[in-house]
Amino acid sequence: MTSDFDHGVDYSPLTRTTTISVKQLLEPSLGISYVRLQWVDLINNVRCRVIPLSYFTKLLESSRPGVGVAKVCLGLVYLMSAQGFAPAGEYLYVPDLSTIRLCPYAPGEVSIMGWFQEKTPYPGVDNKLTTDVALCPRATLKRVLKESSDAGVDFLVGFESEFILLKSTKPVEAASYHSWTATNGFPSGSVVAATVKEIADGIQASGIELQMYHAEAAPGQYEMVTGPLAPLEAADALVHTREIITNTAAKHGLRATFAPRIYMDSAGSSAHTHISVHSKSNQKVSDKLSPLESSFLASILENLPALTALTLPTPASYKRMTDGVWSGGTYVNWGTENREAPVRLSNATSPSSRNFEVRFVDGTANPYVALAGILGVGFSGIRTQAVLTMKDCDGLTKTAAQMTEDERRALGITRRMALTWEEARANLAANQLLKDHVLGPEFTEKYLAVNQVR
Repeated sequence: MTSDFDHGVDYSPLTRTTTISVKQLLEPSLGISYVRLQWVDLINNVRCRVIPLSYFTKLLESSRPGVGVAKVCLGLVYLMSAQGFAPAGEYLYVPDLSTIRLCPYAPGEVSIMGWFQEKTPYPGVDNKLTTDVALCPRATLKRVLKESSDAGVDFLVGFESEFILLKSTKPVEAASYHSWTATNGFPSGSVVAATVKEIADGIQASGIELQMYHAEAAPGQYEMVTGPLAPLEAADALVHTREIITNTAAKHGLRATFAPRIYMDSAGSSAHTHISVHSKSNQKVSDKLSPLESSFLASILENLPALTALTLPTPASYKRMTDGVWSGGTYVNWGTENREAPVRLSNATSPSSRNFEVRFVDGTANPYVALAGILGVGFSGIRTQAVLTMKDCDGLTKTAAQMTEDERRALGITRRMALTWEEARANLAANQLLKDHVLGPEFTEKYLAVNQVR
């Protein structure tokens, strides 16, 4: 295979989207009146405080900009707090001014992500004063990324957002019926066509690269594919993309849902996550994985049964992850362009665009938590030079589920993924790498407590 056949756009970890600066935010010509200061709690609810711009500018001029948020907000399920979350106490939620984006579905408004901090500094593990909050999902991902970046390893992440448009929820009725990737998914003059087009326009208007969109396989199902970014920015962009999808659909009288599987006789919805590994020492060639890619993949596969507690965090998630429906299947394996493997090697022979498509993620997962787990585990494999012993299950003749036990064993496929929500939770609780090193004991304990009652 020669480089003449290399294909795909070559992105680098320096790739960025277009956000709004504080100076632009304050320009009268932009017409901004309100700021949505947003966060994503441990079970993937997007929460916010809506702040008039006039007061937000005063916050920015204060010695420590931020708003008070009850500590229970990260563990609030409906009107109850999960075990370990008390009604007392308050965090300072500090805006990250690099994340300002227009809300195309709400003229005159922008959204900003931020960081949870303790109001009063406390001695950290090194006895130095800190305001870090161990339960902050964005901060957890940032910490994981700093560890890899300090070692010279960076990642790019791109997301596919699958969703279903409904015109009724009681009874459940799709807004459209169409064939997979067919033009009849966008009939001219229809409410659905107008909605999908407005979603696509909104994503781009907010500074996020939209690569393509198309009709998916299930009734009313569509997919928006956005470009790769550094992981923290990619998660921010995904949250914003989802807000655009749900709010734009609501404007047109439709309900957009990211539920894992609505129709048991059709395809489910996922949040396929494309990850590429980058390092000055990671020289990629066309005919095989680089050592860093191999070690990254080996560790993901080793810890996959526990990772699903973070990436498939609801009982409904396991209605999608079955064999024979292009969801990734139920066997721990990987395969070149194999959509029946939980990890698909995409663009395998193209060094410039090769990536791992992680298929065991859905829209119910908090993207910061999911990426912290996946990338933390993957980087651990790179750090320890984990050896990839499992062979490529390309699925050209048989998928893992179609093979005999002996055929699977010959490829090194010897384990199943977690088949239920309960099993995934037990696997996470027993996984020392995730619990003690990647997420931390407190985060793992509190995450499992909140997740238990969702």
